[in-house]
Amino acid sequence: MIAAFLEWLARHATKLLAGAVFLGLAVPPLAELLRPGLTAFVVVNLVVALLRIDLAEVRSYLNRPGLIAANTVFLLLICPVAVSLVMQPLGLPAGLHAAVVLMAAAPPIMSAAAFALLLGLDAALAVFVVVITHAVVPFTLPVMALWLLGMELDIGIGELMLRLGLVIGIAFAIAFVIRRWLVSAAFLARNARRIDGLAVVGLVYFATAIMAGVTEFAIARPGYVLLTVTLAFAANAALQLFGALAFWKAGRRPALTVGLMAGNCNMGILLATLVDTAPMDLVIYFAIAQLPMYMLPLFALPIYRRVV
Repeated sequence: MIAAFLEWLARHATKLLAGAVFLGLAVPPLAELLRPGLTAFVVVNLVVALLRIDLAEVRSYLNRPGLIAANTVFLLLICPVAVSLVMQPLGLPAGLHAAVVLMAAAPPIMSAAAFALLLGLDAALAVFVVVITHAVVPFTLPVMALWLLGMELDIGIGELMLRLGLVIGIAFAIAFVIRRWLVSAAFLARNARRIDGLAVVGLVYFATAIMAGVTEFAIARPGYVLLTVTLAFAANAALQLFGALAFWKAGRRPALTVGLMAGNCNMGILLATLVDTAPMDLVIYFAIAQLPMYMLPLFALPIYRRVV
């Protein structure tokens, strides 16, 4: 029964993910109820991705340091500079301008590998790049914010790296224990579709919980929220296209994976960094930017299948 349900979830993944953000918007108490578990489900999503992919393929990227370095520079440095140049002539509200530039300067979402799995992209590359960029971003993000926005980010580098290290380290440790002592590689291969279903559960939880507080703001300022939604979709799609084109010569699957990571950024790090000092328009953009993250895969999946 449960196995069949998980397989059904995997088959309808993109539709369920697109609907999850609306569930959080439509039922604000549910989003508030689920919000405390956000960090735990970041770990769950990473564990599921690590169980699903071939670790030998992940290790193979150790032999391609140039590609990993190029990915890191592109995602953390080139993307925010490009976004800043495009945004300057648009004359948007200062808060929205800053939010989009900061988003582009953030590393890929921790769930990038889970999304890559569901979309048939290079999850091994996503895992490797997510780990590297999260290790480097405490040093790049303050520089980008100060240079491009004149905004000083007081990042406690040690604390942030410890927090990220715990999340990534716990996920890798759990996946290692499961692979080494609890299940065999053959079992994981036989149940690949069901594991994808578990990934859908984790992503739906996250998408629902992240919408906490957005509904009330949308009712109070509908025009501003409509502008924010439009900008979030445009920025996500443009960054995905930019990333894919920039790495097209590396191969179609890696290029589309870089595009996926470029457009879907970990704004949770920004919220953790800014804590109580973040203006409300920044917070709202970071929440609304989840909409394209979960809705665009529904439209992109046929394109990915055709291109790859």
